[in-house]
Amino acid sequence: MTSIINIVIGLLLGAISGWLAGKIMKSEGSLLRNIILGIVGGVVGSVVLGLVGIGGSGYLGTIVVSVVGACILIFLARLITKK
Repeated sequence: MTSIINIVIGLLLGAISGWLAGKIMKSEGSLLRNIILGIVGGVVGSVVLGLVGIGGSGYLGTIVVSVVGACILIFLARLITKK
């Protein structure tokens, strides 16, 4: 039961993070895109911020790290697609 709750919380945090990153970077997308962006952004943010010795803990820290990673992903996607 707790694993289902953890999955739901992870998806919710991913959606929030992806939505926030989209607002910050002025990039709109669907709920599914925001969830994916937030989850992948969490990985990217953890790696990038981990390289400079910064980490997040708790739900708020997770959202901040995911938003930073998602913003990096949006920036890189814009570089590649020239939008």
